[in-house]
Amino acid sequence: MSHAKSTVSAALVVAAIIAGLAAGCETTDPYTGEKKTSSATFGALIGAGTGAAIGMISGHDAKQRKQRALVGAGVGALAGGAVGNYMDRQENELRALMRDSGVTVTRKGEDIVLNMPGNITFRTGSADLNAQFFKVLDGVAQVAKKYDKTIIEIAGHTDNVGGADFNRQLSQRRASAVAQYLQSRGVSEPRIMTAGGGEDHPIASNSTEQGRAANRRVEVTLAPLKEG
Repeated sequence: MSHAKSTVSAALVVAAIIAGLAAGCETTDPYTGEKKTSSATFGALIGAGTGAAIGMISGHDAKQRKQRALVGAGVGALAGGAVGNYMDRQENELRALMRDSGVTVTRKGEDIVLNMPGNITFRTGSADLNAQFFKVLDGVAQVAKKYDKTIIEIAGHTDNVGGADFNRQLSQRRASAVAQYLQSRGVSEPRIMTAGGGEDHPIASNSTEQGRAANRRVEVTLAPLKEG
């Protein structure tokens, strides 16, 4: 099986698992007969799936190459025992800054993943950032500059509405727009990686509007720059 096919298959498995969990938490409205998933449950399921596709898009080797390049350029790296505390402090500051913003902060091992829903970051079908979202990105830039021993991976994702090629290009443009904004706020360009996942990495079912809204997103992952 090719790498492309295997990564898409893995993403579909993740989406199927999350969809199955969501189905198990559905309730039926007694007046309309419509099945619904509670917002709290749905948010938890999004958190569970967030970040699952990051490595699938850019690849583990790409992240390692970025780390080697930064260390080779003289950027200080973290010793193994210092990583946990360093990332814990960033996570706490990001959670405080992202409160009530619509952005979820998820810890995935050593990495911190910020899930930015497309409906609050971009207009439909556009890669132009919503002006009201600048404050959130300013907060991300503030933390990223303070804790500069990290790699910042920005991945765009879409739902399955429209053509696959258009969605892939749109997701890349959105990831690039976030990257450019962070750079304009002083985040070093060499630390940043971007990737466009298009519609290939859903975290929810595309069969409902709520699921499609969850899939239209940008994920910003902060990964520690480690020695060795």
